Amino acid sequence: MMEGEFKIRVTYAMRGRLVMLSHLEVARALERAVRRADLPFAVTQGFSPHMKLAFGAALPVGVGGDHEIFDVTMTEYVNPDEALRRLQDASPYDLMPESVEYITREVKAASVAYPFGTYRAVFDGPVDDLQVPDSITVIRKKKEKQLRPADFLAGPIQKNGNEMLFTLEAKPSGSLRPDVLVNAMLDGAEDGLVNTDLGAARSDTRLHVVSLMRIAQRAE
Repeated sequence: MMEGEFKIRVTYAMRGRLVMLSHLEVARALERAVRRADLPFAVTQGFSPHMKLAFGAALPVGVGGDHEIFDVTMTEYVNPDEALRRLQDASPYDLMPESVEYITREVKAASVAYPFGTYRAVFDGPVDDLQVPDSITVIRKKKEKQLRPADFLAGPIQKNGNEMLFTLEAKPSGSLRPDVLVNAMLDGAEDGLVNTDLGAARSDTRLHVVSLMRIAQRAE
């Protein structure tokens, strides 16, 4: 952050149909909202200048978030309440800013600010019989890798009726996606992660995910 610049951290919610956006699509939508809000955003130097934005940890497609963050560097001070009002007026309902605060250069970047994420998974039936596997096979850069959920789970999984709460830690060496964990617990279900047509009749009796949300983030 250069001298004379101000950085705000925006907390927003991503819900509804917009949970199906990719991280890049979300980033573009947030940038458009900042432009429409007419905030005095700063731009990078160089041959191809662009808005100084920084985004929090990416969510997988199909996973929503109640308290997501992004940072905007600005060239002028704007009252936080005024900045929030402008952003809300410029944003779609399912990608709605909820708070704005100024942060200093000592604050960690948005991408690494909150390594712990708490998720709520809602199913179309009781989750008592779901178990965490000892290991999960994932494919990254065309190579298979074995992940141990126990290495990433921060505390026990809480089950209550059709809902399940769990917290995952993102580590410098890697992370475990929440949708990968849930699908592994469903024993390799062939259906997609999120049932986007909730009124459709099911031809099988297996358990299905209705929604998966990151409901909280924390530093430690």
